Amino acid sequence: METHPDIIDMRLRHEMAERATSTPQGQALGTLAFLTGIYLAASPWITGFNAMSTLAVNNLLTGLAYAMLMSGGFGRAYDRTHSMAWGSCALGVWTIIAPWVVAGDVSTTKTIVNNVITGAIALLLALAASAAARAAESSGARGDRSASYMPNR
Repeated sequence: METHPDIIDMRLRHEMAERATSTPQGQALGTLAFLTGIYLAASPWITGFNAMSTLAVNNLLTGLAYAMLMSGGFGRAYDRTHSMAWGSCALGVWTIIAPWVVAGDVSTTKTIVNNVITGAIALLLALAASAAARAAESSGARGDRSASYMPNR
C-alpha cells in the first residue's frame, strides 16, 4: 500500500476529516445534527400530526436522510464532506417549506411551528458543518504535503 501513487492524497483527505470531526465542537455539531434528524423523523408522532400521512412520511424520510448525511452514514466520503453539508442545508430548507408544499391540507399551527423550528435548526447546523468542512479543507490545502507522509524505504 505504501507504494500506491495516491497515498499522500488519501492520507491528507483522512487527516482533513479528522481535523473537522475530532474537535469537541465538531463532535457536538455532529451529535446535535444527528439528534435533529432523528427528532424530525419522529416529530409527527411526538407532536401529534401522524394522521396527516403526507407530511408524516415526508418528515420521516427527510429526518432519516438528514441524520444519515450529517453523521457520515453514507460511508467515509472525506473529500465530499463539504457537499454533503450543503445537501443537508437543502433538507433544512425543505423542512421549513414542506407544510405549505406537501399535498393535502397539512399546514396547521403545530405542523408549521414544528417544521419551521426544526428546519431552521437543521439549516443552521448544516451551515456550521459546511463552514467546519471548508475550514478543514483550506487548512489541509495550506499544509505541506511532503511533510505529512514519509514512505518507508
